[in-house]
Amino acid sequence: QVQLVESGGGLVQPGGSLRLSCAASGFTFKYWTMSWYRQAPGKERELVATISKVGDITNYADSVKGRFIISRDNVKNTVALQMNGLKPDDTAVYYCYTARGSGSWGQGTQVTVSS
Repeated sequence: QVQLVESGGGLVQPGGSLRLSCAASGFTFKYWTMSWYRQAPGKERELVATISKVGDITNYADSVKGRFIISRDNVKNTVALQMNGLKPDDTAVYYCYTARGSGSWGQGTQVTVSS
């Protein structure tokens, strides 16, 4: 079955960087658009970034545009989110998502931005 496993979260100071990674298995990764979402405490889950099947098209939420970069490796079946210039408002649990299998989520990885 579809499995998505996120890693790379942690505690970082404002202005710092983190790189999240999502390892995918159980489906033909290269055939599917992949996305990162996040959910902050007390807020709805929101779309952060999306990358097309071959990685040539990316889209970002306005709040992260110019700071975050989504990428993928269709050989290793991974999707990454490079997060730069982190702000306290970026604090959230970050989730990897694919529409495969009527929509599948990873377990999430916590990102905390605080001094």
